[in-house]
Amino acid sequence: MTEHFLILSELLIPLIRVMKEYNIDSSQVLQKLGIDPLVIEEKHSRIPADKFAKVLDYCIRETGSNDISIRVANHFHPGMFDVLGYAMMSSNTLQDALGRIAQYKRVVSNTSELSVIENESSLIFDMDVFTYEDSDRPVLSRELTETFLVIIVQFSRNLLGQDLVPNKVAFSYPKPHYDTQYLGDFFQCELEYDQATNQIVFDLEQANIQLLGSNPLITESHEKLLNEFLRRVNKDDLSHVIIAKICEVLPLGAPSQTDIAKQLNMSLRNLQRKLHNQGTSFKDILENTRKKLTLDYIEQQDLSLSEISYLVGFSNTSNFNRAFKRWTGKTPGEYRSQQLKSS
Repeated sequence: MTEHFLILSELLIPLIRVMKEYNIDSSQVLQKLGIDPLVIEEKHSRIPADKFAKVLDYCIRETGSNDISIRVANHFHPGMFDVLGYAMMSSNTLQDALGRIAQYKRVVSNTSELSVIENESSLIFDMDVFTYEDSDRPVLSRELTETFLVIIVQFSRNLLGQDLVPNKVAFSYPKPHYDTQYLGDFFQCELEYDQATNQIVFDLEQANIQLLGSNPLITESHEKLLNEFLRRVNKDDLSHVIIAKICEVLPLGAPSQTDIAKQLNMSLRNLQRKLHNQGTSFKDILENTRKKLTLDYIEQQDLSLSEISYLVGFSNTSNFNRAFKRWTGKTPGEYRSQQLKSS
């Protein structure tokens, strides 16, 4: 079965716009390939990855253009990533934005594992495409993988509001037999093929520049929607369910494991066992959630440090200060001052 690998149907929109440029009847094409043209009007709907690939392949054949990925990216809008796109736009930095798409990747697709890796001077966006069990064939075609990486770089450039040139882009597939100069012109950096995974390597300093649309309060509201979405699409992912519950009650104080277990109609032992099987614990989830929210809030200059302490569930500022120093090695005041100087 291949139907369980899905892609957000709204990502068909830029493809449909490319077809319109070439006077191709997109409704006719979608119907021919077994896709209801009305699917793009249904919020949160998904289509099988194989069918999406067929639409892309059709466009390439009919237009005779191998650079469809660039054309698709030119028509991309953040709303095509659903609420995740808007959460990325209001993120504090590009690193935060890429971290969100890695965390909430299921909003867009369940076809690959996404991760963000930081080293001394680089930030690596890593895309490891899943394979079908029966054939070991990659779930995403070469053209679809290329298109996604192009969209990520285009989106990153839009977020920063300035020219962004990756240090390197790596592809997991062999170099195509046709001329790929269009990719060189778009990425403007070293391209590698036949690599273990697909990667975009960014300059770490540039990835940590504050974004023009940074707004932690808006991001928080978007993340509540994202957590609710993940809770619906993957009820077995207990971590996301717990994160959503924690975010709901944090301003009233940090919940205990017992509190959360009761809300989920689970025994404390069952909750602990399931989290252990997922390689985590309630303590780790609570700590990471508080840290993530705090680092978002502290960029919001109209929030005082005591207000942030309250919003993330600390009963007094002393405990908040100790936790913050454990997370960053700095006091909240020192951290905020440093951020102001670098912005």
